[in-house]
Amino acid sequence: MKVLLIASEVHPFINTGSLGDVVFSLSKELRRLGIDVRVMIPKYGDIPKFFRDKMTCINIFNVPVGWRNQYCGLEELKYEGAPFYFIDNEYYFKRQGIYGFYDEAERYAFFNRAALESIRYLDFTPDIIHCNDWQTGMLSVLLKEHYQNEPEYKEMKTVFTIHDLKHQGVFPKEILGELLNLGNEYFRSDAVEFYGGVSFVKGGLVFSDSITTLSSTYADEIQTPFFGERLDDIFRKKRRSLYGIVNGIDYTAYDPGTDRSIYTNYTVDTLENKSENKVKLQEVLGLKVDAEIPMLALVSELTMQKGIDLLAYILEDLLNMDIQMVVLGKGEHQYENLFMEYAKRYPKKLSVSLVEDDFLARRIFAASDICLKPSLFEPCGTGQLMGMRYGCLPIIRETGGLKDTVKPYNEYTGEGCGFSFTHYNAHDLLYTIKRALDVYKDKTIWNNIVKNAMLQDYSWRSTALKYKRVYQELTL
Repeated sequence: MKVLLIASEVHPFINTGSLGDVVFSLSKELRRLGIDVRVMIPKYGDIPKFFRDKMTCINIFNVPVGWRNQYCGLEELKYEGAPFYFIDNEYYFKRQGIYGFYDEAERYAFFNRAALESIRYLDFTPDIIHCNDWQTGMLSVLLKEHYQNEPEYKEMKTVFTIHDLKHQGVFPKEILGELLNLGNEYFRSDAVEFYGGVSFVKGGLVFSDSITTLSSTYADEIQTPFFGERLDDIFRKKRRSLYGIVNGIDYTAYDPGTDRSIYTNYTVDTLENKSENKVKLQEVLGLKVDAEIPMLALVSELTMQKGIDLLAYILEDLLNMDIQMVVLGKGEHQYENLFMEYAKRYPKKLSVSLVEDDFLARRIFAASDICLKPSLFEPCGTGQLMGMRYGCLPIIRETGGLKDTVKPYNEYTGEGCGFSFTHYNAHDLLYTIKRALDVYKDKTIWNNIVKNAMLQDYSWRSTALKYKRVYQELTL
C-alpha cells in the first residue's frame, strides 16, 4: 500500500504546533507497519538552510491557479531513510513565518493543485492521499473535478483529518474560479459553500472518501451544534465514514526510565525515585522544598478552550490549600497576567513560565503529582498522555480525547489512571481536585493509580494500526 501524506508542516523541517509532530510520528510508525508512506509540504523560507541545501530537484512544471500558470519546483530530501517532498514557489512560500498572510487562499490553492500535479513526476503513485487540516482541504475537490478521468489518478482515495476545526479556511466566493478553476456548481450547501463564502475544510469533508479526527468521543461531539462549528450536519451525514483515532506519543523519547531531560530516572518499579525530581524542581523554581507536598502541573496553552477560565475562578482557593502549582505555557494576555500576579503573591507556592519548552515540560511532569486538563473541548490532547507516561495523574473534564484516554479512578475496584468531572463548572473542578488530594494522602493507593497510568499504551503503534485499517477499507 502507498500513502501520500499532505500537510502544511512536518517535523523536523517546519513545525509551529502539534500538527507537524503528528504527521511525522504517524508517517514513521506507518512505515514500520510496512506501508510506503511519503510526506509532502510547501518549501517555506523558514525551513532551516541545512535542510534546504540537501534537497534535490525532481522536476519543474507549471501549475494552474485560476487564469495563472505558476512556477512549481518539486524537491526531495530523504530523512531517516524516508522521502519527503517539498513544493517550491518562492512567491508564495519564501516569507518570514508560514501562516497569517493576506493571500492564504491563493497560497494553499496553489499548494493543493501543485501536490496533485507533482504525482505525475514521482516514481510513486499513491493509493491513498491523506490530507490534514484546512490548508489541504481542497485537494479532494480538485482531484474529483480535474483528475478523476486520468488513469493514474482514477483509483486514488482520499482521507481528510481534522486536527483543529476552529480554523476552517473560509474565503470569498470568487476564489472558486479565480484560484481553484472550479465552476459555480460547487457553490452549493452540499458542496463547498459556507454561509456565503467558500470553506476549504468543508471541501475536505464533503469530497473525501473518509474523515478522521483525533478521538472517538470528539467524532461524536462534532455531530452536535455546540462542537461542530456549524458543520455538524455534514458530520452527521458522513458518520459512517467518520473515524475517531487518538494521537499517540513517542514512548521511546518520552520514557521516565531513560529520559535525560529529567533529574532522576524512575520506572513503575522504582517510583520512590520520582520524588527526587520534585525536590530538585522546587529548588530550581524557588518553591518551598518539601517532597511530600502535592504538586499540580498546568502545561497548556492559557486559553479559554483549555479551561483556564475555570482555574482562574478557583485559583485563590487552590493556593490557600497545602499544594504547589507549576504553570508552563503562553496564551491569552488576561490569563498570563493573572498567573503572574498570583505568582508574586504566592512565590513559594506558584511558579509560572510563559514559554513553550518541551525540556521543562518533561521535568514538570516528572516532578508533579497531578496535571490539570479541564478543557472546554479537546479533539485529542497530549498533555494527559505525557502526564500518565511520567506518573503525573490527570484531572480532566470528560470531553473529546480526554474522556477517551483517561479512565477515572474507581475507589471500589482500584481501576483507573486519573480523575474526571463532567460539567464545565469551576466548583466541579475544585471538588475533583480536593478528591484527588484526599486520595494522595494514602500513598499505597496513590502509587497503584500511578502505576496504572504509567502502564497505559498510547504509543504511535496503536494509532498507526487504526489508520492502516481505515486505508485498507478504502482499497479493498
